[in-house]
Amino acid sequence: MVKEGFPYVLVPAVFALLFAYFQLWAVAGLLAAVAGFMAFFFRDPYRDVPEGDDIIVSAADGKVTRISEDEKGKLVSVFLSPFDVHVNRSPIAGIVERVEFIPGRKVPATRGDASLVNERNSLTIKGERMTVVCTQIAGIVARRIVCWNDEGDSLALGQRFGLIKFSSRTDLLMPHQIEILVKVGDRVVGGETIIGRLPRSEINGTAGT
Repeated sequence: MVKEGFPYVLVPAVFALLFAYFQLWAVAGLLAAVAGFMAFFFRDPYRDVPEGDDIIVSAADGKVTRISEDEKGKLVSVFLSPFDVHVNRSPIAGIVERVEFIPGRKVPATRGDASLVNERNSLTIKGERMTVVCTQIAGIVARRIVCWNDEGDSLALGQRFGLIKFSSRTDLLMPHQIEILVKVGDRVVGGETIIGRLPRSEINGTAGT
């Protein structure tokens, strides 16, 4: 479990013990259930991260809700429900070139304009072959975006870099030449599922953004 989850688990657990001491079993049971859910929500399971500097892995667990392309590159959005693991992982190995936090609203994360109007935090990660922008987007019940890394930090492929407390969305903006390997509706696993791959024709050259 990530350290940010301890207060959410300990507070209802302590009160559950207190109410149990006074034999108020219904309230104690409810608080114990809340503590159990919080421990489940803030879980941080082991991930078997694939290898390769030509791949992009999902930054989050959840469901692919959007795949698009514009002048900036190719975008894949993953929606996280309250039952998904909420730890975010680096989609590529590289250096964090920029961290940008933008305050905003908390409209449903599945809305197309959520990436423009919601509270969000973007990490620009520059790898050996490509640069990827990973954006953590708050949802309608998300309370806080957490990012553990700063500009200049080095991230390994699949390394934990933060989380979003409660339901949310994570966007990956990738270079145009990346071959997308998922489709809308797919379930993906952060740090494990390969979202995209650099085509073989690009591997011996220089991949831009």
